Amino acid sequence: MSFRIQPAAPSRPNRCQLFGPGSRPAIFQKMASSAADVINLDIEDSVAPDDKPAARKNIIEAIGDVDWGNKTLSVRINGLDTPYWYRDVVDLLEQASDRLDQIMIPKVGCAGDIYAVDALVTAIETAKGRTRPISFEVIIESAAGIAHVEEIAAASPRMQAMSLGAADFAASMGMQTTGIGGTQEDYYMIREGVKHWSDPWHWAQAAIVAACRTHGVLPVDGPFGDFSDDDGYIAQAKRSATLGMVGKWAIHPKQVALANEVFTPSEQAVAEAREILAAMAKAKAEGAGATVYKGRLVDIASIKQAEVIVKQSELIAGA
Repeated sequence: MSFRIQPAAPSRPNRCQLFGPGSRPAIFQKMASSAADVINLDIEDSVAPDDKPAARKNIIEAIGDVDWGNKTLSVRINGLDTPYWYRDVVDLLEQASDRLDQIMIPKVGCAGDIYAVDALVTAIETAKGRTRPISFEVIIESAAGIAHVEEIAAASPRMQAMSLGAADFAASMGMQTTGIGGTQEDYYMIREGVKHWSDPWHWAQAAIVAACRTHGVLPVDGPFGDFSDDDGYIAQAKRSATLGMVGKWAIHPKQVALANEVFTPSEQAVAEAREILAAMAKAKAEGAGATVYKGRLVDIASIKQAEVIVKQSELIAGA
């Protein structure tokens, strides 16, 4: 273990982030009643330019008027390369209630982007006397973003979560695909005449997980565009969970249950993790640093792996 201890990520359920455009206030109550852990009200890509002022107003009213329960409530503002983002931040923090938990910053390319939003948010919080500091989540959607992913993860104490935005990321990288997430038709290998499709997003997701875990930020899997393909969604979510991501976006209500299923540890997994912890506790009491569990070696590293599963299960159960 390095002398510098890896900080813990925020302790909150984040299995599913459900998105909805601010231009459709009629769906806000349904979003609040959903099983998603995080609600993302959107003023960015899902809202046409002419509709952004009205969408912003809808969101500001709904933050205080709708009962969001114990969900994390986040608003995706517009990108820093647009003329809209500063008004998003100013109006949200000056007019919305303290129920707002988080701002999602899209298309982040460097730590300076976070600094700019942080400076504005801090000034408004101080001026308005807001008692609940706003946290940040960001989307990596460009070549610059993935190149600077670690400095972005470390850019502010407000940082809590980071996602990969596959569509804009693919465009920035010049990838020859129009798919949003999932395997891609031409990204395959051939062995003995048979095609095998691999995951073109794997390396970027792994980089995000490493940066997030280094700096105590939650790594989250982004959107899966084909909401008619449940199997594809589940497959990508399972790959992401295996890599260390804690949850996934839902761009359609039907995806909420799929994400929750994948990112909630099964009863069998939790039971096995508890058994490993008990076996290691017994070995430790006997002066051993390792033991055998179901025919395989378990040691101190196994304790850490098992603790992740048990802690996640307890966090979800207590939500």
